[in-house]
Amino acid sequence: AGANKTFFSKVKEELDIVPAQARVIEYWQEKAVFDTPEGEITVKVAARPIHPLGKCLASVQLLAWILVAKYADALPLYRLEGILKRHGGQISRTTMANWIIRLDDVFKPLINLLREQQLDGDYLQADETRLQVLKESGKSAQSDKWMWVIRGGPPDRPAVLFEYDPSRSEAVPLRLLDGFRGTLQTDGYAGYNKVCRENGLTRIGCWDHARRKFVEASQAAPAKKKGTKVSKADVAIGKIRKLYAIEKRIEKLPPEEKTRQRQQLAQPVLD
Repeated sequence: AGANKTFFSKVKEELDIVPAQARVIEYWQEKAVFDTPEGEITVKVAARPIHPLGKCLASVQLLAWILVAKYADALPLYRLEGILKRHGGQISRTTMANWIIRLDDVFKPLINLLREQQLDGDYLQADETRLQVLKESGKSAQSDKWMWVIRGGPPDRPAVLFEYDPSRSEAVPLRLLDGFRGTLQTDGYAGYNKVCRENGLTRIGCWDHARRKFVEASQAAPAKKKGTKVSKADVAIGKIRKLYAIEKRIEKLPPEEKTRQRQQLAQPVLD
């Protein structure tokens, strides 16, 4: 009271979040009735929004939320069932699993395009990791199954594709890399030998895997006393660390500039 004027100045900012909520979206379809010259009545209806699963009670947004939560955030469906229930949505994990299975056909054309884009390139990375599957026909829950991962595509738009297979045999990369001609980066697993040989691929290694052996050698060496000579393994780790420092420095540069800097900075270290 009594002031000539008032004004506002920003004093702080707070990060806020809008909690999730479950809601029901209703779609109303307009229908029109017409009289025909023959004295009959016809009804025309407006087109309905296209849904990827046809008659499905889940909205597209809900399906996307389930996929991101399960595959990006690693939340199992039984937890999503509880989260939805807390927000007022009664959806069983069985129903959600059925939606995910049906979406496989929906995404198949996109997956095929990503695979084609990878195989048309000249550089791919591949790896396989153990996976536990509880109910695999003919296999116990304790036996090894595998998730094969292939990364490639344009440097500014890389694609990462996951392919499950209960086998770790050389037949799997032969199938996944059919038609690829270029450079393949893997670890030392011999299962990639056949596809490299038959497809004429150039196979390159991985500095992470190479460094790992030097780390193991360094850790296995006797405890160093003050004034003792540094081990060869520690020397190798130091040199590889220089390469890592270069990669960190050029991480966000365009691909062409990365290549130039690697030739200028990393090549002398490699030599």
